Amino acid sequence: MATTPSKDHKRREREQKKMYKRLARKEAKEAKKAAEELAAVEAAKQAAVDKQAQIDAEFEAAFAAELKAEAEAEAAKKASS
Repeated sequence: MATTPSKDHKRREREQKKMYKRLARKEAKEAKKAAEELAAVEAAKQAAVDKQAQIDAEFEAAFAAELKAEAEAEAAKKASS
C-alpha cells in the first residue's frame, strides 16, 4: 500500500517555500540598497573630480590669457622702442 505525504508535511513544505522566497526578496532588497549606496558614493567622487578638472581648466585658460597679454605687451614695447 502506497503512502501519501501527510497534510502536516505539505504545510511544512509550503511554509519552507514561503520562507525561502522571503529570504530571497530580503537579500535582493539588501543588494539593491548596497548597489545604490555604492553608486551614490561613486557619483560623489566623480562630481569632485569633475569640479577639480573644471577649476584646473579655468586656471589654465586664465594663465594662457595672461601669458598672451604679457607677450603682446612685450611686443608692443619692442615695437615702440
